[in-house]
Amino acid sequence: MRGVEAVAADSGHAFPRHTHGQFGIGIVDRGAQRSFSGRGTVEAGAGDVITVNPFEVHDGTPIGDAGRAWRMLYLDPGVVAELATDLRPGLWGDAEFDRPVIHDADLAARMRPLFAQMTVPAAQSDALLREQLLLSVLADALHASNDRTNHHADAAPDAIQLARTRIDDDPAAAISLLDLAHETGLSRFQVLRGFARVTGLTPHAYQVQRRVALARRLIAQGQPLAEVAAACGFADQSHMTRQFVRKYGVSPGMVAAAR
Repeated sequence: MRGVEAVAADSGHAFPRHTHGQFGIGIVDRGAQRSFSGRGTVEAGAGDVITVNPFEVHDGTPIGDAGRAWRMLYLDPGVVAELATDLRPGLWGDAEFDRPVIHDADLAARMRPLFAQMTVPAAQSDALLREQLLLSVLADALHASNDRTNHHADAAPDAIQLARTRIDDDPAAAISLLDLAHETGLSRFQVLRGFARVTGLTPHAYQVQRRVALARRLIAQGQPLAEVAAACGFADQSHMTRQFVRKYGVSPGMVAAAR
């Protein structure tokens, strides 16, 4: 993704005080470290989300002899500023991480697939899932105000229905949150939160469900599995199979054989 740099490290090195010109957000996978930050000295351990603001002076020293492993995404300020506008309309560029260490298992659980989406080959990356995860992670990490971001989505079920129809009309189409925002007149964050409230699923999860349902219909018509996977927007046949089994409890091959 343009404007995003991904770094994975496993090191016992003690980094001296330094700065980056980007926002950084990541997760500690193993071990622990102590670091100076704009909020004083902090400690982070395995499972913690860690952040840094552009040009914030920080360092990093491992706690113990085993070092630590972490994964970070460094985002250009323009990327964060644009997304922050969706989270807090009218506050272009007014974004700052106020917690250098975040103890939040749910946020950590979203950081892992976000990093994975940012680092897989382009052909295997899901643009809607990637954008959805990034917006969701930043919303929590930046402390987006519920009062200022969610009221529009709560009051716009008709707009959310437009987004739903856009996916229903062509489940296989590559679509982004920005596309859905243009369709509905909402911000991307309002689409994300409003869609989940109205349908019970995120836009990406709903799209996957519609793709699986389409795949089942095409398989029932006798189309080859590899062709079905491509026609339904899956990265490959194995991707379709995983999602198919998750929804129906049987594989596409079993459905084809039963036919």
